[in-house]
Amino acid sequence: MLFIVHFVDHPQRQALRQLQMAAHLLWLNEHQETVLQAGSLRERVDEPAKGGLWIVDAADKETVLSLLKTDPFWIHGLRASVEVLHWSKAFEDRKVLI
Repeated sequence: MLFIVHFVDHPQRQALRQLQMAAHLLWLNEHQETVLQAGSLRERVDEPAKGGLWIVDAADKETVLSLLKTDPFWIHGLRASVEVLHWSKAFEDRKVLI
């Protein structure tokens, strides 16, 4: 099943993002079979990130929730909130960008 995971970060913790970025990217690379795409979300390209978005392939929502809790950004308290939604693709035969 495909899921969209939307994170909102604590705005006052931007320094934490920078401190944990290398560990977060390593973690994403280690989970690339499950976290198919990931990236930050910003109001404008030149502004600090406000959160992130993932496309995840997992058996169920509980698996997604368990996985995201092992991400350094989550462990160290960058994330203020998370929303995990089932994603029903409009064109099932189109690939998810990897």
